[in-house]
Amino acid sequence: MRLKATISYDGTQFAGYQVQPGERTVQLEIEKVLKVMHKGDVVKITASGRTDARVHATGQVIHFDTPLHIPCDKYQKALNVQLPRDIRVLAVEQMADDFHARFDVSGKRYCYIWDCNAVQSPFRRHYTVETNGVKPDVEAMQRAANAIIGTHDFSCFCAANTSVVDKVRTVHGLALTWHGEELHMTISGTGFLYNMVRIIAGTLWEVGTGRMEVATVAKAIASMDRAKAGKTAPAHGLYLEQVFYE
Repeated sequence: MRLKATISYDGTQFAGYQVQPGERTVQLEIEKVLKVMHKGDVVKITASGRTDARVHATGQVIHFDTPLHIPCDKYQKALNVQLPRDIRVLAVEQMADDFHARFDVSGKRYCYIWDCNAVQSPFRRHYTVETNGVKPDVEAMQRAANAIIGTHDFSCFCAANTSVVDKVRTVHGLALTWHGEELHMTISGTGFLYNMVRIIAGTLWEVGTGRMEVATVAKAIASMDRAKAGKTAPAHGLYLEQVFYE
């Protein structure tokens, strides 16, 4: 049977989601546990998409096939008992045999977090990007962000080494909100290019701190030139919050 699992992980100690030789990854840790549960048989998992080193997830989705007929709640408990503490399985569901965690995705939502406290918490340093007390002009950031909403060729917000040819994506929403002294950027859309959310975050931060003009963002999108956008924001401020399926 095919199972869908919603998982959460702290990306701090991972080299990313996908298996890499000699590295600790989320995929490796889950597949190690599944191999034990299946008496040495290899069980491959497929995710909605990869996350980079130090990127976190509160709602990543994977699927895998298993011959074990265990109730979903028992499967969830069995995985959590054996997985390292920085990965948790939030839910397990049985799906149709043709369900695909990656190809069936209709949208995703990410969150990026800056810590704007003058004195940052030592407990949040791996989970927010510290600004050393700098507070940006959020109104300017939101005005710039409004140019990103909609369907565009987002070449300017894509890492130069990507092999993806079609860079047209649709961003449904992009909002910047204060949560105490933390600034959260929440973005949702049909899909995202490699490093797209982090480049958007870095670009908007430059707008908020006066290093880029608001109008520069719309011009960068129109140019389709990566050099016209801002720097890529650090990985540890990024969270994959939710994956949507129709």
